[in-house]
Amino acid sequence: MIAYLKGRVLTITSETAIVEVGGVGYELYCSGGAFRKITVGETVELYTYLQVKEDGITLFGFGAPQEKELFLKVISVSGVGPKMGISILTGLSAEEFTQAIATADVKRLSSVKGLGKKTAEKIVLELHGKISAAEVMNASADPIESALLSKEKALSPQDEEAISALTGLGFTKNESAQAVKRAKEQGASTVEEIIRKALQGGI
Repeated sequence: MIAYLKGRVLTITSETAIVEVGGVGYELYCSGGAFRKITVGETVELYTYLQVKEDGITLFGFGAPQEKELFLKVISVSGVGPKMGISILTGLSAEEFTQAIATADVKRLSSVKGLGKKTAEKIVLELHGKISAAEVMNASADPIESALLSKEKALSPQDEEAISALTGLGFTKNESAQAVKRAKEQGASTVEEIIRKALQGGI
């Protein structure tokens, strides 16, 4: 299994890029996050997914581990293959996708080229509740930053409790997660303080 590549970008098309690693050129179908990282002639690090079928082998590239994890969840939905999965994460950023799932925004998902309303509804139905608050908060995190700050960004039981309380008040999971993050940055430590600051901030 090829899970990661680091090499020089040789060419870029509207859907793919060729990355040279050790004298071998790997063609990858790239997500939006991957495209934002690559420049012809520059060295790039991409996280990858290898699809093996009877009629060929296809490699997909992602800009961060979080984006790849979202891709794996998307293709776990029956009827959604890797090509559609990569299209979704090209048409929407990882953050936009997690927000669409958290808020059950079928219209936003349906804006992706080739993704019909029924399939979008199926994706929301099967993934709603499987996208954690931590993934919503860290969807667009840089992989290096994520590694350095993973302990700081990890949600504690009190964070989850505060998010649960805010969603119980009618706020979306994404709104609640972002509000808790801001409240903690402002110095809130207990569940009560987090909720109070979140509400004061107007979410």
